[in-house]
Amino acid sequence: MMKKLINDVPSVVPQALEGLVKTSTGLRLIEGTTTVVRADVEAVIAAGKVALISGGGSGHEPAHAGYVGPGLLTAAVAGDVFASPSTDAVLTAIRAVAGPGGVLLIVKNYTGDRLNFGLAAEIARSEGIETDLIIVDDDSALGSAEETAGRRGIAGTVLIHKIAGAAAEEGSSLAEVKARAEAAVAETGSMGVALTPCVVPAAGTPNFELGAGEIELGLGIHGEAGLERTALSPARELAHALVEKIVTDRGFTPGDRVALLVNNLGATPPMEVSIMAGDALETCADKGLVVERVWAGTFLTAIDMAGVSLSLMKLDDDRLGALDAPAASPAWTLPGHPAEPATVSGPAKPVVSPSKMQGDVTAVAVVMAACRAIVGSEPELTRMDQIVGDGDIGRSLAGGATALMEAQSELETLSGAALWQRIGDIVRASTGGTSGPLYAILAMGAANEIKGKEASSLDLIVEGFSAGVAALCALGGAAPGDRTMVDALVPARDAMHAAKDATEALGRAAEAAEAGAAATADMHPRRGRSSYVGARVLGHRDPGAQAVAIWLSAAATALR
Repeated sequence: MMKKLINDVPSVVPQALEGLVKTSTGLRLIEGTTTVVRADVEAVIAAGKVALISGGGSGHEPAHAGYVGPGLLTAAVAGDVFASPSTDAVLTAIRAVAGPGGVLLIVKNYTGDRLNFGLAAEIARSEGIETDLIIVDDDSALGSAEETAGRRGIAGTVLIHKIAGAAAEEGSSLAEVKARAEAAVAETGSMGVALTPCVVPAAGTPNFELGAGEIELGLGIHGEAGLERTALSPARELAHALVEKIVTDRGFTPGDRVALLVNNLGATPPMEVSIMAGDALETCADKGLVVERVWAGTFLTAIDMAGVSLSLMKLDDDRLGALDAPAASPAWTLPGHPAEPATVSGPAKPVVSPSKMQGDVTAVAVVMAACRAIVGSEPELTRMDQIVGDGDIGRSLAGGATALMEAQSELETLSGAALWQRIGDIVRASTGGTSGPLYAILAMGAANEIKGKEASSLDLIVEGFSAGVAALCALGGAAPGDRTMVDALVPARDAMHAAKDATEALGRAAEAAEAGAAATADMHPRRGRSSYVGARVLGHRDPGAQAVAIWLSAAATALR
């Protein structure tokens, strides 16, 4: 079943445009059409400036209507989803914006768009309206495309809107605006990668299929087949492949100045867009390209397709000035900026002096065993947390455990309170979510309790663990029965007191923690991640309590 926030299929496009106009300033719809124009279109005509019209099939939002505004388009004509607007629709838009400056149509290289926009231009010229058009064919996936309908027009079109818009705004003639836009097209290449297909409302099903581990490289913005179907690979490798293809296709060389557009194809989380942007910038730097302007966000989509496209435009001073020129529209609200350094110097890390005495190597060995168990249990804990919480505990705890393992040689120089204080410092800095501060509190509570004490190893373990659990309960606010990690920690603490030595103490604690974690499956949540889910968690263990049982079991085994 298709899940979309629509009313009925025939009204998708008109209602979407109506909503855009109602929530934006400076736009209006031509009555009875799906054409959006600048609200001050009469002033544009009176000023004798070139009017710019773009458009095409809908489903690419925020393109095309999102780029209507000063310094950009004068009008945008929307067809049905993935379908070219009719000749008459384009002609109506031309007549609405035509003035002494003439009209330039910006057309993406698809057969339907070329035919309908081209025929509209011919009719307009026959009516005495000075009209011309340019074809955007920035797609680098198909090379010279001799055996196809030609290179497709994809997300690089957005940059062409900006170049042409700046030229028109400054009063250039129709011929000059066209020449500058065409020169920019020749220096622009784009390449996309899809992780999922998209669902056209009228069809109700995906327009193609991808396997669980498959991606499509170089596809068009309607889901047309691309360069190749291949296995999913890390973002860094994908960014390299996309940039490499564009650079080769357009003949960019080291030292070239470029603008980079990182475009969300519709359903890609912002964090993944940012990762791809960073990796694309690194690849450009490796190839000697000078990225003078960069944008990352949602500019031209394929409805709800997951994936991104990268566009590179070779710059000269004229094009750089055009990209920087003032402009305002719903989808173009911020200027691009030069790529910035990824990091700045942070505060100096605290220096931990090794103990003059032999560190507690045994204690560190036990901690390392616990850490290895947590890293190995990451998938299990993640699955558990996806059922009852937000799914982050596995990765969070594994991050802290990995950081502790990387610090093993340092920790082996420490003992007593200094050891647990350092463990707390590392956990606090490396463990995400609420797990970081909770485990840091556990370690710091233990460190504060045993600081300056000379006692047997059993006493130190019992006193330190008890104090850490007490501190965690006091600051975290959870109590036994709340369905949290406390339901494993408190029984473990209590079980230690009956032990005769450290080995027995950890063994009893591990058994009690396992029983406590198992009991959480029947508890109604009152605190922690599960409290937002309610009765749906019944029958499933709390992942925080399960994690305690896992690392205590590993610690007990290591000490035997």
